[in-house]
Amino acid sequence: MYVSLTTMGTTNLGLYVSKGTFEIRPRIGIIVDRHREPRTGLKVAEFVQNTLQEISHEVDLNIIDLAVWNLPFYNEPAFPSYIYSPTDYTHEHTRRRSIEIASYQAFIFVTPQYNWVYLASLKNAIDYLFNELKGKPAMIISYGGRGGGKAAEQLKQVCHGLRMLPLQNPAWLMFPDNDFQQRFSELISKML
Repeated sequence: MYVSLTTMGTTNLGLYVSKGTFEIRPRIGIIVDRHREPRTGLKVAEFVQNTLQEISHEVDLNIIDLAVWNLPFYNEPAFPSYIYSPTDYTHEHTRRRSIEIASYQAFIFVTPQYNWVYLASLKNAIDYLFNELKGKPAMIISYGGRGGGKAAEQLKQVCHGLRMLPLQNPAWLMFPDNDFQQRFSELISKML
């Protein structure tokens, strides 16, 4: 997709926008949360990324690994819903995450289900931000011994609270068997 800009200015993130024509590829962040080895979530996220890249070369898919972020428990003094610029956050780690998350147009959450819920580390990462997520589409892919449906439904409710636009039907994956890749590719194709 090409966009022509005929004015100059700054965005709410303080980035300079210049005159000209630019190619813009929508960016989708694949947020993966599972810190424990063998990092099943990262493998599922990589599979999602590869499957979607085979379907469309028109999007830029990036894995956002929460294990790399290594965030402390939420420690910002202000409510994220009242913060509109990364510079208004107190901590540098939040400012960096704000800029990164704001750069995406949509998200895919890949999360395991443990004890019928998604992980606290994912909730913690979500709690740091609000306006960076607001209004953006979200796809939820959960997995586990029973498919992850309860975790997906809870995460979907949180997405609604953030005023995101979650897909109506999350993808629930039971631990893979021999036909996993074929069934998952078919499921992803139907959801798009």
